Amino acid sequence: MGCLGVHFSLSQEEVDQLRGISDEAARVDYLHEVIEEEYFANQRERMAESDKAWDAMHRALAGGELTYDGGDYPLNYVVIAGEPLYTEDDFIMVLKTPEQVRDVAAALPSVTLADFRRRYFAIDQDAYGMPTSERDFEYTWGWFEQVRDFWLRAAAEGRYVLFTADQ
Repeated sequence: MGCLGVHFSLSQEEVDQLRGISDEAARVDYLHEVIEEEYFANQRERMAESDKAWDAMHRALAGGELTYDGGDYPLNYVVIAGEPLYTEDDFIMVLKTPEQVRDVAAALPSVTLADFRRRYFAIDQDAYGMPTSERDFEYTWGWFEQVRDFWLRAAAEGRYVLFTADQ
């Protein structure tokens, strides 16, 4: 099953290791073989899954676009804005610095249920590729609440955030 999104809260050492791998395919392998193995087994509190809701979540927070640079900072950084660590179309791997993490975490409490609903239902359905609906909104909001809590923890710990999604 593809298109599943995961956020990881990384240490400086982990980021240095990732950035030190010059081959992008090897970087993805390292993510799967080392980071995912460690976090899924031992550091679940430092990760947040978002299933397939990351797409609508990003669109809602980034002006309706699914691009690395759409929308306004810092909410556009919740999902796919940031430093791309992989540039092919089959995988998304984007890093946010501790400073960006603090900015995102400071902005997220202002995103209320009513605000997120307004943003979600403003998504262009043709660009999204499916109709917006109350059911999809509830699904996306439920995952967003978990991702929001994750960002607050990552900021409190002064960590980087890495978002990944398999295409």
